[in-house]
Formats: sequence, structure tokens, C-alpha cells
Amino acid sequence: MIMISKIKWLLLGGLVLSFLSLLVHMFLANTSVELVQYSVMTRFIEDLNIEAAGKQAVRSRRLWGKVKPLEVLQPYANPRSKYPVPVPVEQSTGFIYAKIFGEFEKIRSSICDLVAISRLLNATLVIPEIQESTSSKGISSEFKSFSYLYNEEQFITSLKNDIIIVKNLPPNLKEARKRKEIPTFKPKKLASPDYYIKELLPELKKSKVIGLVITDGGCLQPVLSSKWVEYQRLRCRVAFHALHFRPEILELAHLMVKRLRASGQPYLAYHPGLVRDSLAHQGCAELFQDVHTELIQYRRAQLIKQKIIRDELSVDSHIRKFNGSCPLMPEEVGLLFRAMGYPPTTRIYLAGSETFGGQRVMIPLRAMFTNLVDRTNLCNRYELNKVFGKESPLPSNSFNPTSTKTSKQLKKEWDQAGPRPRPLPPPPDRPFYQHEKEGWHGWVAEKDSEPDPSPIELRDKAHRLLWDALDYVVSVEADAFFPGFHNDGSGLPDFSSLVMGHRLYELASARTYRPDRRFLAKLFNSTQDHLYYPKRSWILAARKHLNDSLGEEGLKRQSTQSKSRSFLSHPIPECTCTISKTGDKNACPKWIEASLAESKLQESTENEQPDYTDEPDEQQTDEEDESKRNDSPSLEEDVEMDPDD
Repeated sequence: MIMISKIKWLLLGGLVLSFLSLLVHMFLANTSVELVQYSVMTRFIEDLNIEAAGKQAVRSRRLWGKVKPLEVLQPYANPRSKYPVPVPVEQSTGFIYAKIFGEFEKIRSSICDLVAISRLLNATLVIPEIQESTSSKGISSEFKSFSYLYNEEQFITSLKNDIIIVKNLPPNLKEARKRKEIPTFKPKKLASPDYYIKELLPELKKSKVIGLVITDGGCLQPVLSSKWVEYQRLRCRVAFHALHFRPEILELAHLMVKRLRASGQPYLAYHPGLVRDSLAHQGCAELFQDVHTELIQYRRAQLIKQKIIRDELSVDSHIRKFNGSCPLMPEEVGLLFRAMGYPPTTRIYLAGSETFGGQRVMIPLRAMFTNLVDRTNLCNRYELNKVFGKESPLPSNSFNPTSTKTSKQLKKEWDQAGPRPRPLPPPPDRPFYQHEKEGWHGWVAEKDSEPDPSPIELRDKAHRLLWDALDYVVSVEADAFFPGFHNDGSGLPDFSSLVMGHRLYELASARTYRPDRRFLAKLFNSTQDHLYYPKRSWILAARKHLNDSLGEEGLKRQSTQSKSRSFLSHPIPECTCTISKTGDKNACPKWIEASLAESKLQESTENEQPDYTDEPDEQQTDEEDESKRNDSPSLEEDVEMDPDD
């Protein structure tokens, strides 16, 4: 009996200890939610336990340091000539209101053009309507279309010395707009200032209000003559100073940056640029598989029908790829990172609300760099949903099954089917149910035309604007940025080019890679059979090209390829000045030089980081000599043997 009693007490004690252990685990889960919810943060912390701090420090000087030749470029978008303040609303020529269509990058570029046109016509600008985020798209009633993405008050206040901005039309003009009595224009992306002065200004003076419909990512030609240089600087003030995202977006974006830089580690932002429209425009369908090829071809057929592109439907994607017209695939980008010497634990932020091809195309890059993360890794669902505001529930995408015939109808058809014997009718087709469809492209298996978007899909498009806004902030503030498909050839603004332009304006010496896809395509083609075991000469050629793209060579190429399509992608020299001791024409004013000198004095106490242009040391020279004897080390070996390590 005594033995049985002891066993009962032991069992009871075990249950009590288990219960206490469960309570402790629940408490710890609630108090350390970040470590539980963000496995990537745990992984980041684990990476710091590597007993190679000295090696990592030396490597970081070469991979993350500033580009010293570009430190002379400083942001300076203030007016530099006679620049009168805007006249009051009563004295202006009239009001301009606009509807803006398109994705994030088109919206941002269009707003900058719109402000410049309002200044040109001496007009009062009404806050533009962003069609992707109107109330009909199912967004929260807390926001209007513009305020869903940007801070209205900041926008109005920052530009008070340039133009007058109002939130709404006067009541009488608003009624005239409802009656469709206001003239509306749809200007082309390459419209010149003379077009607005000769065509729109007389109409504006006559009716006191005009409407603009902007669909091409802009309504003013990117490159203007020297007499319009102040309007170029106005574009910069809009893009880099007035267009602030609303506080909730900025708060979450800065929190993401803080988590990426946990424990003082740098991070690299990478935007693949795998967008369906861009891929269809260039004919890159064969780079993908299965349904994704069909989706690109379908979109390309639409663009041809709309006369947006004038080309054949079926083209050789591999030839386009060799010419640099198609994007660098994530696997190729990973190989370039390894050739540069980035370790496998490098923190890489994956930007972009749309990655066509899904997670499957990211598998090779994720295998090479385990710390590849996006917003879903850095934020929990509550934090992401908080940015949306309070949204009303929408009906789910319900599937309406095909109507079936009654037994009487079937019997009547059987009786009227003719003489017997006759074959049995084929079995009815089984319908596809909603839960059986694979993603948003399930219509490919059922029909030849793309269906109209459902209410949920319209809301998702509005959400993508917010994701792009978060990614934009994280990419601009990154220690290094790498574009997968900038200057995509469509003639429209693209996300990567806007980020590169913003980084060039704000901090020109930040590490922004500007790769030449044509050169890299030839480079990859030369070692097609040995991608993971290239020759040492291949690694050095890739490294040299990417290092050169950081400096003046990359800037010249970016200016030639990108500025003619989007001014904001290359806002120099109009919106910058130069720190020069020779009295250069574009020299910075004294207050900028004094401010820069003060900041350098504060940084002088820190260790000076060597530039990427440093001469190779003896070890590197020895390794280059050795490469002649051993032509094919793997990328894995090259990272371990890095001369700067």
C-alpha cells in the first residue's frame, strides 16, 4: 500500500510539473513574440555566433563600404534662378484634376509630372485620384485614393512655394464635373511643355478647369531643354521631399529596416523585376515553364492587339536574353553575389509585390543565401493588416456550378434521339471548383480569355501599392541594392530604376549596382556548362564588371539607357551639386560644404573603410597567378579563398 501511495504522489508531482512547464512556455511565447514569429530573426542572431569576427569585418569593408569617387555628389534640388512664388487660387488660370492609372512606379512618376505641369500652366492642382486605391476597390473608408498611399498634408505643405494644392474642387465645378461638362484630356507620356502651353492653356483659361487622364506612367517628356531645368528640379522636390508615405507605412518600413540591421549587421536589397507585363513586352516567355509561359504569351498577344508593341507574338526568348532584353534570373544573381564574395549568411531583402513565377524561381537563390527574406518574414500578420485600416468583409470567390438537366428533360431527349440501337451519351464534364484552382491563373485551364478581376483581387491590387511602398523604403535605405530587371525596355518607369534614382540623389556614394545585362548574358553563356564551377578568370571578370558598375562607368550607362525613359531614375546633374575646390559651375553652396565637413568630422573617430577601388594585395596577385595553373575552382572555393578575407 505504501508503494502504491508513493507512485500516486510521483504521478501527481509529474502532472503538476508538466502544467507549470506549460505555463512557463506560454508566458515566454507571449513575452518574446519576435523570436517565435520571425524565425528569420532567430537565424540572424545565430549567424553572429560564428567565430570569425575578424574575417567578417575585413570582408565587410570591401562589400559594404561607400563608393568614394561619388562622395562629391550631394543632393541639391532647390531653385537656383529667379523663381516666383505661386499666385493665390483666385488669380490662377484654373484648376487641374487628374485620374492616375497604373502600378506604384507609374503613380509616383505621374504625380511628379502633374505638379510640374501645374506650375507650368500657373494652375491650382487638385489632389489627384489614384484609381488603384479608390473606394470601389474595397479599401478602408478611412482613406481616400491619394491618402491611402501618401501623406496629403506633407504633400501640400512641402510644395507651398511651388504650386497651390487643394483637396477638392469648388462646389460649382464639382457639379459641372458630375454633369461631364469639363473638358478632359489624355496626354501622352512624351508630351512636351509646348503642347501644354499651346493646347491645354487656352482651354484652361476658357473653362477654368480641365481634367487629365494619365495612363502611361507620366505626362511630360523626361528630358527637357536647359530653359526648363527648374521644372526638373521641381520633379526632384516632389519625388524626394514631398511624396512621403503615410505614417503607418513609414513606421512599419522603418521597423523592418531595424530588424534587418539587428546587431549592427548590413543588408542588401534585391528586386527581381519579374513582372508579367515587362516579361510579355520583351518576349521572355520561354524562360519560365508550364502555365507561366502561357500567361506571358496571352499578355503579349493583348499588348500586340492594343498596338502597345509592334512585334511578333512568338519570339526566341533565349536570343532576347542574350541581347540583354530579359531579366537576370534569381539563380544568376545568386552566382554573381557569390562571385563578389558575399557569404552565404548575407542578409538579402527580396523587394517587389509581384514575383512572377512564384517561390519556385527563388529556390536556387534561397539555397545559396539562407537569409533571403521578404516582408512576410519580418512582420507578423497583425502588423501587416494594421496598415490596411478597417476594411469591410468581401464575399469570397464563389463558384457557380453548371446547371444540370432534370430527369424529365433527359428522358425526353432519350425518346427523341432516333432509332435504336444507339451509343450511350458521353458522361457530363466535371466542373472545376474554386478550391481546385491553382492561384489566380486557374482560368487558363477553362477558357481562352482572362476573366474580370473579382472584388478580392481588386483589393489585393490596392494592397500591392502598400507592399511596394514598404519595399521602396527598405530598398532606398539598404546598404547595397541590386536590380534584376531595370531599364526593361517598355519605355515606362520601373521600380528598380526609381529606387536607383532615389539612392543616387539622397546618397550617391551608397553601393548601388548597375549591371549591364547584355555583358552578363555573354559572361554566363561562356560558362554555361560550369555555372557552379567557373574558371577563376570568369569570377574576376564578373567581379570587375559589378565593381565598375558602382562608379562612373555604371552612371554613364544608366544615364544613356534610363534617363530618356524616366528622369527620376537619373536625376543628375540637375538635382545635385559637386563638392569642388576649383569653383566648378555646379559647385555646392557654402552651407552644404560646411554641413558635409561637420558630418565627416563626426565620422573621423570611426575606422576608415577602404574603397572598392583599392589595389589588390600580394595575396590576390599570388592567387591570380595560381589561377593560371588551376583554371576551375568552384564558387564555394572562391568565397573561402577571397583575397580580401
